[in-house]
Amino acid sequence: MKTKAPVIIVGGGLAGLTTAIHLSKIGLKVILIEKNEFPKHKVCGEYISNEVLAYFKWLDINIAELRPVFISKLQFSIANGKSVFCDLPLGGFGVSRYALDEFLYKKALANGCQIMQDNVENIVFNENQFTVITANNSVLKSEIVLGAFGKRSNIDQKLDRNFIHKKSPWLAVKAHYQGDFPDDLVGLHTFKGGYCGVSKVENNNVNICYLADYSTFKKYKNIEEYKNNVVSRNPQLKIIFQDCKMLFEKPLTISQISFEKKKAVENHMLMIGDTAGLIHPLCGNGMAMAIHSAKIASELIGDYFNTKIKSRTELEQQYIQSWETNFGKRLKTGRLLAKVLQRPKLAEIMMYLLIPFPFLLSMIIKKTHGKPIL
Repeated sequence: MKTKAPVIIVGGGLAGLTTAIHLSKIGLKVILIEKNEFPKHKVCGEYISNEVLAYFKWLDINIAELRPVFISKLQFSIANGKSVFCDLPLGGFGVSRYALDEFLYKKALANGCQIMQDNVENIVFNENQFTVITANNSVLKSEIVLGAFGKRSNIDQKLDRNFIHKKSPWLAVKAHYQGDFPDDLVGLHTFKGGYCGVSKVENNNVNICYLADYSTFKKYKNIEEYKNNVVSRNPQLKIIFQDCKMLFEKPLTISQISFEKKKAVENHMLMIGDTAGLIHPLCGNGMAMAIHSAKIASELIGDYFNTKIKSRTELEQQYIQSWETNFGKRLKTGRLLAKVLQRPKLAEIMMYLLIPFPFLLSMIIKKTHGKPIL
């Protein structure tokens, strides 16, 4: 048995909190560093595949306490409004990040995790040990550090990660709305330059989150003008926006979203969730992937501390292999689908195939989703 110094997790999003809960459940000490307070709204599709339910049960997380909305059907439309419906192979549920992250945060605290509100300025690896330096001048040392700092961070710049040097054209916009929308449906609608997801979360709220290409967005003065002139040109989205009233003062936005390939291990840190790789939102599986990556990393770290894994090199190799096995094809499928849907003529051809054969849409969904996580 190795000495159980605290494992440090940088970032308290879905992947970071789930990892903290898992590691504490198997008896490891955990320090999680998160710069934001809980609860907090985040730009996110807020749909989770049911593939995570068995794993949540093992973690003693009763998701029913949040009163999520259970979703079993998908409506997919292209920019001209032509649409097709299908059953979701596994189904899923809608819950806001505002509610879910706070729920996981409280569970991590109850499990004995130490959670620091601070901003990590630098992470240095030397002589088989990490030194983590924060904005409040805390200096922490650990044998294991996990990166869960999201889509884009100052730490990515410090690590000189490849994707950080490439400008990304994508920005995302999200808000909650009040309006009439089916409980059991998730809508995925394309428009010129982007995609929009629509589904219910708790409290009967409707989450609308879209990804937009900046080249189409920059022609307009603000989000409202862009929504009215571009997003709502899809007739399906036009109806939804007409029937729904925004509950936020203004939409949340995030820019420079990169779908470039990332490394699962950087400077000996295991990267989890969006920090390791981001699937296109049109695939609707980012939250489940973040949770699954937490499970993979946690199990391997447990084996490392119990000496089933003999060295750091072996730990890193096994994690890279597991990441690629579980998520490599999904990410490639997501990038391929995005390329198809960015070309209106190809998207229309795809729709003409899907309308008479909606089971093909279910087959595509299976390519971007995993099996139940046990």
